[in-house]
Amino acid sequence: MKEKILLLISLQECDSQLVKLSAKKVKLPEKISKMEEKFQLYKESVEQNKRKHDELKARRAECEAKIKKINDGMVKTKEKLLEVKNNKEYQAMLKEIETAEKTRSDVESQIIVLLDEMDKLSGLVKKDEETLKQAEINHQAEKKIIEDDLSAVDEDTVTWTKKRADLQASIPADLLLQYEKVKKRNNGVGVIAVWKAVCSGCHMNIPQQLYNELQRSNELLSCPNCNRIMYFNNQEKSA
Repeated sequence: MKEKILLLISLQECDSQLVKLSAKKVKLPEKISKMEEKFQLYKESVEQNKRKHDELKARRAECEAKIKKINDGMVKTKEKLLEVKNNKEYQAMLKEIETAEKTRSDVESQIIVLLDEMDKLSGLVKKDEETLKQAEINHQAEKKIIEDDLSAVDEDTVTWTKKRADLQASIPADLLLQYEKVKKRNNGVGVIAVWKAVCSGCHMNIPQQLYNELQRSNELLSCPNCNRIMYFNNQEKSA
């Protein structure tokens, strides 16, 4: 195959690879972001029991603080009881102590209920933590694979960019300009293979005479349908 076409084919390969790498450079971070979002939603769903347990724990602390306040109040009331000088005040304070004891008993009953619910949730929380731990390991492993791919994209981009620069230096300026113009008009593809008179770029048939000339001529020929620079690709031979 003629030297100019070989150079253009190699240049096209560089450009195609760089386009793919550029797309990966965008898509891989997006993939990581979606993975993180999905895992966060999963984590929140798994941690529902833990949140319930924490809420009950907070309510228990509130109840215990309430009992302490009641006890402190009862101590003060009982101290004042010793200083009471008439029966009416004495009965009123006894009633106050009775009410406080009843309130304390109700709060203590609430604590018992809370402890029972917390005990039931503790087992579920432990299982959830084990499940989440394994899920976190799997998530980080999958994320690492994508991050490694992203690092490889940067390395490959450097390699293909250098290869393209070296090739570009070997191609005549007028030929390079022609290739760039055609490529710009055809979604980044300036050179395309033809087999059995069908252009693999636009998938249209080219005239048989042009197809015969493509196989024999050393001139650069373009597809009459998409204007891409053509080259004959004998797929039977390559197979």
